[in-house]
Amino acid sequence: MAKRIILLRAVNVGKAQLPMARLREIAEDLGATDVSTYIASGNLIADVPGNAAEFDRSLEKAIEKEFGFFRESISRTPAEIEKALEAHPFPVDEPKYSYVTFLLEKPTADAIKKAETYETGADRWKVIGTEMHIKYANGAGRPEMKDASIGRALKVPGTARNLNTVKKLIDLADG
Repeated sequence: MAKRIILLRAVNVGKAQLPMARLREIAEDLGATDVSTYIASGNLIADVPGNAAEFDRSLEKAIEKEFGFFRESISRTPAEIEKALEAHPFPVDEPKYSYVTFLLEKPTADAIKKAETYETGADRWKVIGTEMHIKYANGAGRPEMKDASIGRALKVPGTARNLNTVKKLIDLADG
């Protein structure tokens, strides 16, 4: 068993409703232990059996089977999440305006180059390994950049969490 922070993309928005109590039960049904969630946006902390990527794919399938929608499951160890937080390349004036998007895999250099052609205004982003770091000038609710277009150009699914949430997930995993 290995401790993982599992992040689900785009749950509890629109019709993709996933109760966190049921998410915990599904994870336990798949063999996870010491399972907890943080806020209702698809943040799961658990000790998972076997190969982490296989667990993530099993979780995706179980959610799709029960709820009828597919959502990517992207997980990291607490140490990997902490390393991503430490690598954040932008000054943090307001943690809720700064994000880490955890990507399923590392985008290609060509995909990053294409994404760099999009106008960002005062917003900034940078890919470091398997994470895309973002700093919104005026918050994620009022972006100047087209982050969805940039994400599509990268050709890699991901899920973003603001730095407050990232820090809290690390604390919960360590505690």
